[in-house]
Amino acid sequence: MGSSHLHKYNHFKRGHPMNKNDLISAVADGSGLSKADAGRAVDAVFAAISDALKGGDEVRIVGFGSFSVAHRAASTGRNPRTGEAIQIAASKQPKFKAGAPLKAAVNG
Repeated sequence: MGSSHLHKYNHFKRGHPMNKNDLISAVADGSGLSKADAGRAVDAVFAAISDALKGGDEVRIVGFGSFSVAHRAASTGRNPRTGEAIQIAASKQPKFKAGAPLKAAVNG
């Protein structure tokens, strides 16, 4: 995915985060799909990535980046109001690492 593909989808307001509806519109505009079909496609991509991560798999999209799961160990924290020590449970956090072409596109 070179930067030439990215400029086509910059029809949303600058300075505002792109939301899901903006993404669906961009996919519809860029692919020729209807907004309804683009919405189903976007939902399917999100579901596929989520399901893979839930299953402990990594998702690598060449030219874009990698989604993975980081394991955070249990730790002891402090309640900011009382200063009391509290246990923070171990957890899994989704993580994204941008690929070189995406980094290059963002950096112009």
